[in-house]
Amino acid sequence: MFKSFRADESGAQVIEYALIIAIISIVLVLALQPLSIATSFGSLITRVTDCLGGNGCA
Repeated sequence: MFKSFRADESGAQVIEYALIIAIISIVLVLALQPLSIATSFGSLITRVTDCLGGNGCA
């Protein structure tokens, strides 16, 4: 019974993906936190649009 339980790794990939998603989510929250505090959502969209349009990023 224990040998078959130990050999079964079907849930391991799900746990690995969940950990990767959790780490990426934490990094995104930490990276985007200064943007949400310093600027409003509308000005953030305007800034991204300007940067993508080649009008200069500041």
